[in-house]
Amino acid sequence: MGATSGQGRQAGGTPRAAMADLLAGNRRFVSGQPVHGHDVTAAAAASGDQQPYAVVLGCIDSRVPLEAIFDQTFGAICVIRTGGHVLDRAVRGSIEYVVGQLGVPLVMVLGHERCGAVQATVEALRIGQRPGGSLAHLVDEIAPAVTEAGIDDPAVLPLAIRRHVRRTVRTLRQDDLLAGPVATGRVAVVGGLYDLATGEVALLDPG
Repeated sequence: MGATSGQGRQAGGTPRAAMADLLAGNRRFVSGQPVHGHDVTAAAAASGDQQPYAVVLGCIDSRVPLEAIFDQTFGAICVIRTGGHVLDRAVRGSIEYVVGQLGVPLVMVLGHERCGAVQATVEALRIGQRPGGSLAHLVDEIAPAVTEAGIDDPAVLPLAIRRHVRRTVRTLRQDDLLAGPVATGRVAVVGGLYDLATGEVALLDPG
């Protein structure tokens, strides 16, 4: 995990500054003008103590490489990816570590359009058949968002994707070790949605 630090990448880093940096990087990505080449010299430069300014929890979808879409170089952000950005104890513990030990001020939960994990959950609920193995855990965790969206709604997939992002955000805001920093404003937990066609990230209101 690397050495610990009580500060974010920028001394006195705030959720607002971290958000501005992430979204500015996304605008560079969308415009085709990234400033980080992700070459070996950048890796070497970041080989000392890590001082990231954000942690991004996203989906494993290969079309959504988080460092690339936010145009971030080595050492800038911590990335966690699971199917449908589903939480488990390891994911929550990792976020708690980054916030508590590395001083990161921003946690972003990033969903994306046409998410296969959410689609699989919609299909499982429609046929009434829970998948086997650990895939069942993903379906179980996403299912409440699908139910809330309405399994028979023609727009259930995009609606459920957004609801699932918001539910994940709420869960993290209420986490035992995150609730305090969130309440004081030292840390923000926000949700976003990535558009596969345009590359743009839009922030989601709490809902």
